[in-house]
Amino acid sequence: MSDASDMTTAEMTDRYLLGNYGRFPVAFERGEGGYIWDESGKRYLDFGTGIAVCSLGHSPKVMQTALTEQGGKLIHCSNLYQIRVQAELARFVSETIMQRSGKTFFCNSGAEANDALIKLARKRAFDKYGRESGKNEIVTCRQSFHGRTLGGIAATGQEKVKVGFDPLLPGFFHTPFNDCEALREAVDDKTAGILFEPVQGEGGIVPVTPEFMAVAAELREKYDLLLMFDEVQCGAGRTGDWCGWRTIQRGSGVEVEPDVVSWAKGFGGGVPVGAIWADDDCAGALGPGTHGSTFGGTPLVSAVSLAVLEEIENKNVLENVTRQADRIREVVDSWNLAPALELRGVGLMLGFVLDPDAFDHGDKTAALSVVSKAMEAGMLTVPAGDCVVRWLPRLDVPDAEVNEALETFHNVLKSVTK
Repeated sequence: MSDASDMTTAEMTDRYLLGNYGRFPVAFERGEGGYIWDESGKRYLDFGTGIAVCSLGHSPKVMQTALTEQGGKLIHCSNLYQIRVQAELARFVSETIMQRSGKTFFCNSGAEANDALIKLARKRAFDKYGRESGKNEIVTCRQSFHGRTLGGIAATGQEKVKVGFDPLLPGFFHTPFNDCEALREAVDDKTAGILFEPVQGEGGIVPVTPEFMAVAAELREKYDLLLMFDEVQCGAGRTGDWCGWRTIQRGSGVEVEPDVVSWAKGFGGGVPVGAIWADDDCAGALGPGTHGSTFGGTPLVSAVSLAVLEEIENKNVLENVTRQADRIREVVDSWNLAPALELRGVGLMLGFVLDPDAFDHGDKTAALSVVSKAMEAGMLTVPAGDCVVRWLPRLDVPDAEVNEALETFHNVLKSVTK
């Protein structure tokens, strides 16, 4: 075995890890609050937060305490047994997040959560209508992203994630996002469920329209299917509400509630947790033996996730999300810089839409070029496709960090302006 002390992190990464990630040339060592430091000691303002994962920033005290206390009692317990803190987390989901009666299943990631949604929709249709009905199709949207499992890429409406993985899981149909008539044409008696993100993340930070949600709900009633919302990235408070779709519907006159919801990312603040909630009317479709997870909802993960969500609730963090989003928009509206065409999104899930013809980005995409320059300037952001840069700060981000982000990013855009 070679001596690791003689190798850099980059050398070890290249030698021992699969090359399935296009990694930036930086290795991080520690984080605190809204900042993260690399191995050389350089500090970065983190407005990517692990792609909307670190809801309360890096290593918040509430997570440290929960990890220490639960870690000293019980770390893992099989789901063959009852786990009180898991049930307490599920209670928080129903009573605080959803404010409706229903049941929760815990897993480890957003991809697993979405696989569970798909299985539930198909099993529910199978139980109710039988195999002969052929009612097993799932309608999703173009430019969506639902994970990288075989089920997730089949559901995802982007061809680039599917190449090389044939044969794909059958029974998925992709319709244009926010096209009401196209959705009506895509759904029929064989449809078991409609699945979409209230805010498309990887697809470019594009919110759903209330009208599209209303049509989906209309089709649910007409064809007796499940309406399923993927809130993996936009949920758990990121839009200023516990549920992203409620933020979008506010003031529209539309009031649509889903049958099933998936979460992950910020739901645990940094620990690996995914979850689905199902309305009582359909939750019974996944009975004993139909689905499971060895590590889903362990005592340790459940305790930390519950601590994070309770902190968001008790410290009025959701109000901060709305306030900071308003502050950001007010400042950005005054910039008038050619590379930035539009700021779209909801709450603190924001996307700067770039004009690739307005600046020289070399052989990189416009988004990757700006993200790289922001990193050089000490600020972490995340691309969303070729022409959108995401801001995903911690939900409790203070004024000082928002001000720093606005100044840094403004300078970056100004530096690339022709």
